[in-house]
Amino acid sequence: MAGPVDRLRALCLALPEVSERVSHGEPTWFAGAGRRARLFVMLADHHHDDRLAFWCPAPAGAQESLVAEAPERYFRPPYVGHRGWVGVRLDGPPIDWARIEDHVGDAYALVTGLR
Repeated sequence: MAGPVDRLRALCLALPEVSERVSHGEPTWFAGAGRRARLFVMLADHHHDDRLAFWCPAPAGAQESLVAEAPERYFRPPYVGHRGWVGVRLDGPPIDWARIEDHVGDAYALVTGLR
C-alpha cells in the first residue's frame, strides 16, 4: 500500500495541468502551465515542526472551522496561515482520504479560478 506522501502526490497529479517540483525544499504541486503555474499544495515533511503534513489554500473561513473541529488533524501553518491556508496532518489519527481529496480539490479550484 502506498504511503501518505505517495497518495497525496497521486491526488494532486490526477488533476489537469498539474506539475510537481521542489519548492522550499519540499515536494510542491502547481496548477497551470509555465509562468502562470500557481502553487496549490505543499508537503511539509517536518518543516519547522514535528509533523508530516501538507499546506494548501482553503475557502474563506475554512481554516478556523477545521482547526476548531479537529485540532489533531488541522493547524494554521506558518508563513501562509494568515492568508487562510490550512495545514493538514498526514500522521497521527487515521486519514480520511475522501476528505483529503476534497481539500486538494478545493485548493486546486481556488488557485485556478474555478471557485
